[in-house]
Amino acid sequence: MTFIDQVMTDRITAEARQIHFWRTVLTVVAGLLFGLGWISYKAVAGLWLVVAWCAAAVKVGWQEARTAART
Repeated sequence: MTFIDQVMTDRITAEARQIHFWRTVLTVVAGLLFGLGWISYKAVAGLWLVVAWCAAAVKVGWQEARTAART
């Protein structure tokens, strides 16, 4: 191993020792929970749009049926 390889290995080792395992694990868990919340919001918002649109369609259909029955 040359001197440059040893210097690089020492730098990499020093960098690796600065990484805290539990902080990394907690960051990954927080990221997963954030992603789960984001996806849940998007799913519920989409579902709400579908339900609201269907309710509006039923209401309009109901009103049209009542109007047609009067004439």
